[in-house]
Amino acid sequence: MNRTQWMEDLQKNVSGLIARSPAADVERNVRAMLTQGFARLDLITREEFDVQTELLARARTRIDQLSAQLQQLEARVNAMSSEAPRE
Repeated sequence: MNRTQWMEDLQKNVSGLIARSPAADVERNVRAMLTQGFARLDLITREEFDVQTELLARARTRIDQLSAQLQQLEARVNAMSSEAPRE
């Protein structure tokens, strides 16, 4: 048996031991428990989050534009009412 074959056999044996060990069962159980826990949460994907972030940024920009426009209109109305002759 050459050295390479011996190393491959050792690796297979160690992998087999790890796969049959209680640690593998614990890992599977923890993964299942976490998967169930995440499934109960109301989570979204990163893609959905990015889309909503972009929509929010656009809405914020539009709100700022409308706010500036409203301030200009209010200034005009105030200026017109102060210029109007009083009876």
